[in-house]
Amino acid sequence: MKILFDFLPIIVFFAVYKMTNDIILATAILIPATILQVGYTWWKHKHIEKMHVVSLVLVVLLGGATVLMGDGDFIKWKPTIVNGLFALAFFGSQFIGNKNLIQRMMGDKISLPFKVWRTLNLAWVGFFIVSGLTNLYVAFNFSEEVWVDFKLFGLLGMTLVFIILQGIYLSSHMQNKD
Repeated sequence: MKILFDFLPIIVFFAVYKMTNDIILATAILIPATILQVGYTWWKHKHIEKMHVVSLVLVVLLGGATVLMGDGDFIKWKPTIVNGLFALAFFGSQFIGNKNLIQRMMGDKISLPFKVWRTLNLAWVGFFIVSGLTNLYVAFNFSEEVWVDFKLFGLLGMTLVFIILQGIYLSSHMQNKD
């Protein structure tokens, strides 16, 4: 249910775009949908994940620019900027503290050698870079409709394939913590 809730604003954006074929209107609906999502999360849990905060800020800024300028190119940059920020955070975490980000997220569940944690963390850096660059390629080399489909299905598909590959990689190194 949480995954569906996390994707709700993009599903609303996708649905409005498919019904109207208007990226400006879809973006104008995306902005309050994202604000409502984050507001509801805060109201319900008294905590907001950093990813939601980053997404909200970028939706308001880039979505606002899209609506105000009447130019869909602004919102097309959002996935690339988000992926770029995640790539920087994961890469930077290699040099801050004793654990990188992936180890901080998964380290209480599984035990891995340092080298495997580093490789996994850098794989995520590479994935975020590839996702961001692929988004730009699709956004500016294909039709707007293809980009909207790619944003929902392509990026999600890429993520699922990467997670499956990560699972295969982890399975050969993993030891469950008791």
